[in-house]
Amino acid sequence: MDAIKTAQLTKYYGQVRGIESLDLTVEEGDFFGFIGPNGAGKSTTIRTLLGLIAPSSGSAKVLGMDIGRQREAILKEVAYLPSESAFYPGLRGRDMIALSARLRGRDCAAEADRLCQRLQLDPSKKADTLSFGNKKKLAIVCALQSQPRLLILDEPTGGLDPLMQREFFEILKERHESGATIFLSSHILSEVQRYCSRAAVIRAGELIACDRVESLAKSSARRIVIHGQADLSPLSGLRQLEESEGVISFLYSGEMQPLLAVLSTGQIQDLSVTEPDLEEIFMHFYEKEADPS
Repeated sequence: MDAIKTAQLTKYYGQVRGIESLDLTVEEGDFFGFIGPNGAGKSTTIRTLLGLIAPSSGSAKVLGMDIGRQREAILKEVAYLPSESAFYPGLRGRDMIALSARLRGRDCAAEADRLCQRLQLDPSKKADTLSFGNKKKLAIVCALQSQPRLLILDEPTGGLDPLMQREFFEILKERHESGATIFLSSHILSEVQRYCSRAAVIRAGELIACDRVESLAKSSARRIVIHGQADLSPLSGLRQLEESEGVISFLYSGEMQPLLAVLSTGQIQDLSVTEPDLEEIFMHFYEKEADPS
């Protein structure tokens, strides 16, 4: 069964496009990345899937259930971690954790204690006095304590220091290994490349790529770094050209023979040819889609 399945899912805010004609499939048990910069439509997609906002058109199912007709049943099986969390003023962390558990009708005390220890969270403090990072930890405990089938995480590491980020992803890896599906929305590409098996790229509300992470990272382009001098003007297929203090760096998607012929006429002290990383491929997708030609 698919954990998430959308068909032409569209959401407009008046005349402003949120997402349009989104066809997205996330298999159950996947660790899936949803990549895009701020404003690309990631949060709109998530809020639509959870029934927090109604789609303008199209349809979607979460864990085989329709987002419109079976919203409450979906929410019982899903953990949602928003990019920013708000808590009732005056309540202590442990009260918010207990309230979250009661809303799900489950005894989560043991798992909540374990998560608090791993994240170094003091649940005795009032939630509205916590730092941004500790509020994020509290939100993580509230979301994950019930050990749901599907985790939907919207920019989850904002506010966490590097050590807590590493511990958080260790927890996610354990949940994934135990069978949970993880849907990770992020603009931090290193997170997606390190932990996700599949990913989709969204731009201006439209899906522009979806594949295994290693396939997305593969490209005919190569990162070329030259130490020396060379006239590259005869070459086509150059992108992200940078020159600084005798070092020329660029992405090249053409044939190697013309490149070597051009370089042979220059003064080259050193040359490296490497695979571009996912961030460079991501920029390639965006530049390609933005090109009016």
